Amino acid sequence: MNAWQIALVGIAAFCAGAMNSVAGGGTFFSFPALLAVGIPPIAANASNSVALWPASLSSAWAYRKELEHYKRYLIPMGIVSLMGGIGGSLLLLSTKDATFSRLIPWLLLFATVLFTFSGRISALLRGVDSGVPSNSMLALAGQAVVSVYGGFFGAGMGILMLASLSIGGHDDVHEINAIKNLLSAIIYSVTVLTFVIAGTISWSYTVIMLVTATLGGYWGATVARKIPARWLGQFIIAVGSTLSVFYFYKAL
Repeated sequence: MNAWQIALVGIAAFCAGAMNSVAGGGTFFSFPALLAVGIPPIAANASNSVALWPASLSSAWAYRKELEHYKRYLIPMGIVSLMGGIGGSLLLLSTKDATFSRLIPWLLLFATVLFTFSGRISALLRGVDSGVPSNSMLALAGQAVVSVYGGFFGAGMGILMLASLSIGGHDDVHEINAIKNLLSAIIYSVTVLTFVIAGTISWSYTVIMLVTATLGGYWGATVARKIPARWLGQFIIAVGSTLSVFYFYKAL
């Protein structure tokens, strides 16, 4: 590692931690930075998951009181998230770097589109009849799909999960966010464990990112909230769109 690589990865992770604490979309900064310093795509994705993992745990802990009323419901959802996360991470590990490289622009574009239209998706779902029981097979099936996606890539997983939970019968914003944070933490935890056991983590960069992402998350929670969320959202969309175009160009 040289100075510019350390600086690039450290700053990107700081921005990712700050963005995730305020508006989400941090992967758009940290994952491409790892690719830029020469980390192979699969190792970059795995290292990125490890670097941003602590934030998922703290988010889940913050909503622990709201989750006390859903213990019985969260057991099957947690099991599905656990199995789906393992499946997605194993799918990633069985994918060749060349194949994953071709998927990167599509995955980034998909996540960007999800983030761009997340508000409209939420509004649309609020208008859908939520008479479907929240413990139905629909909710479990939706969570299974989201968990596999999260284990495989992760960017945009939160938005997908919000949509899945809404379709599954949840209509309270705080309730949805609390459940989403816990299930996301489960998915991230099991994928991180899988990647560590498989030895796919680039630890030299990951340690730097763990420190700066944590600092960024703290800064974002205390300072960045003064910045209008709309501006942050537009910035993330611009970054996601630019990166999607760039990686499509590289794939030519």
